[in-house]
Amino acid sequence: MTAAGPGSGPSGRARVAGVIGWPTGHSLSPRLHGFWLRAHGVDGAYVPLPVRPEDFETAIRTLAKLGFSGANITVPHKERALRICDDVEDQARRIGAVNTLVVRDGKILGRNTDAYGFVANLKAARPALNLRAAPAAVIGAGGAARAVAAALIDEGVPELRIANRTAERAEVLARALGPKLTVVPWDQRAAMLDGAGLLVNTTTQGMTPNPPLDLALDRLPKTAVVNDLVYVPIETPLLAAAKARGNPTVDGLGMLLYQAKPAFAAFFGVEPEVTPELRAFVLAGLATR
Repeated sequence: MTAAGPGSGPSGRARVAGVIGWPTGHSLSPRLHGFWLRAHGVDGAYVPLPVRPEDFETAIRTLAKLGFSGANITVPHKERALRICDDVEDQARRIGAVNTLVVRDGKILGRNTDAYGFVANLKAARPALNLRAAPAAVIGAGGAARAVAAALIDEGVPELRIANRTAERAEVLARALGPKLTVVPWDQRAAMLDGAGLLVNTTTQGMTPNPPLDLALDRLPKTAVVNDLVYVPIETPLLAAAKARGNPTVDGLGMLLYQAKPAFAAFFGVEPEVTPELRAFVLAGLATR
């Protein structure tokens, strides 16, 4: 368990939360939340909770009985959590996935903080970016893409272009999120970069040990921001190529850090901050893997 306070463990009145997934060994959430617990002297703990898919609903229903204040949800449970919660916030329902469970009066409230984390990281890293000024191009149509698309629409992007290897998934996303979305055939993905102000990779292409994202950047304006949600490695081949041609870039680690802010506040009653010290601490954890 990750304890709060130097040299001390959680008391019998500690608030307890965790991350539920299968597996959970890859998750940086215990390290991230543990940093904030110590920094704020919170009487609490944040623990990994590996749960098999067949045991997921039982585990969720047990959280309140065990005194948990909540939990984060990671793969492969995010979509299923949506159907199990007693109540679901509108943003999570719109995205179609839950990544945060909050226990209140024995009930489970489902939230999705990925959209918030994406926008907060983008604004912190590139404050001059005006999302209303030009179209955005998104690669992928999975859960991360749905969160990114919802966030960009809420921020007023004039057009959102989506390209995915399986066109049907992109069409489903477009139907769910509205007329601003344009589905671009996979073989035309390079052309959709014309005039874009933002490019976001939401796929796992470029993540170790996957092959790089196959996307030529020739038609992307050099003023466009390139954001890769992958953070292993921190500088993906896409970001390296963008940086080499002069595009401003944003790595994926910040989204992880920012999406955790509202979850920590709900679990432990303290509003934390994303700081250079936090980023360095989480990066150090990545370096040991």
